[in-house]
Amino acid sequence: MPTSSIRRRLILTMVLTQALLAAGLVFTGVYYTHRRLQFALDANLYARAMGVAALVRYPEETHQPLIFESSLVPGKDLAAGDLFVITAEGVGVVAHSPQWPQGLDVSPGRPYRKIKLARVPYRVLRLDKVPILDREEAVSNLPSTLTVIYATPLVELNRQVWRAGIYIALVSLIFLGITVLLALWGIRRGLSPLQDLAAEATHVSAQHWDFQPPREAELVAELRPLAGAMETMLQRLHQSFEQQRQFLGNAAHELKTPVAILKSTVQSLLQKPRTPVEYQAGLTQSLEDVERLEKLLKGMLRLARAEQWAYGTLKRNLDPVDVASTCEDAIEGLRGLAHAHDAEIKLNAEDGIICRADPEDLQLVWINLLENAVRYSPHGATVNVQVGRTDHRARVVVEDQGPGIPAEEIPLIFERFHRGDSSPTRETGGFGLGLAIAKALVEAYGGSITPESAVGQGTRMIVDLPLNLN
Repeated sequence: MPTSSIRRRLILTMVLTQALLAAGLVFTGVYYTHRRLQFALDANLYARAMGVAALVRYPEETHQPLIFESSLVPGKDLAAGDLFVITAEGVGVVAHSPQWPQGLDVSPGRPYRKIKLARVPYRVLRLDKVPILDREEAVSNLPSTLTVIYATPLVELNRQVWRAGIYIALVSLIFLGITVLLALWGIRRGLSPLQDLAAEATHVSAQHWDFQPPREAELVAELRPLAGAMETMLQRLHQSFEQQRQFLGNAAHELKTPVAILKSTVQSLLQKPRTPVEYQAGLTQSLEDVERLEKLLKGMLRLARAEQWAYGTLKRNLDPVDVASTCEDAIEGLRGLAHAHDAEIKLNAEDGIICRADPEDLQLVWINLLENAVRYSPHGATVNVQVGRTDHRARVVVEDQGPGIPAEEIPLIFERFHRGDSSPTRETGGFGLGLAIAKALVEAYGGSITPESAVGQGTRMIVDLPLNLN
């Protein structure tokens, strides 16, 4: 796969931009020079045309034609290749230059125009109704105005334009080269903080998470967000690695206890012959340990699947489900636990709260929340469950009358294997995975779970889920 270089792109863009700018300057300079030279030429052409027109005068005798003082025509103009012809109405051609081509017709219209004679470009001026200046008295049989056509070659003008264009182009190329060199130096210097940032990032590893963005990268406005994003990303990765390590350690510890108890029970049964009653008691205890181990493994597997789904690596097709009905099923499944704790679970739900979810997942969320609420509430307490809408989302609130959670413990309650009490017991059977599983499932559905608690005032667990609006 071909590689792409930011430096190469910047240099190419800069060179093309500067080349376009240089071409624009050359075109503009040539155009402006041509216009100015042509304007000066037109003014000179008008002066020459009026100059030869002033050489026409009336004769002393009225029966003679108009007189043209040809000796007064500037020789330098004729030597430069100028052409002219003077005509008068009723008289015809009064005078013309020696090289004036026969049959050349410059019709009336625009005063200035361009023509070619023998492949030589000429600038032509036609002046109509030019008054005869040398009139001492009225001459009735002779015209009073003239038509003057004056042409001068454009060879010198074109030569000057080309010289100006070449000069401007050379100067532009010189400045283009200087600009390219300065730009290369600036791009190399400007990208050096990015290279330093990349070099610093290569030092990060699973054993070394310390990342210090270079000072130059923090001073560059475009790199400051990138450096901050890299720091945040590495912090999250570090946190994820630590969570995985802690999870593996906790999981090993949790698995070690029931396995050790199971092994000890089996070993005690094998040490000497036992009565059938003793064998039955030992196998019953071993079965309890296996069930506890199975429950732990199921919880870990459920948590892993929920996180895979939340991260988008596991796809599922979901149907709309009534949230209130899943709460009712969860409450029904906890009737025995509630009766054992002499607790009551009350449900207050709105109708028509529909979400797109797996009913078993939602039931598991409510069971985990309600189980904690019942276990930590005093005997005879009431656990309230409310289902409603808020801000176009479904909201489920589980509220208990327990001792509450200290403020420093609230950020930790969703961590895996975290417990509010000291350790799991056979009476509670807790592993510290219930809230972690509930949070993973809720976030997998695009929702959120928020705890509100204070010591001595109970706990409220607020779950928000997106409504199914289809």
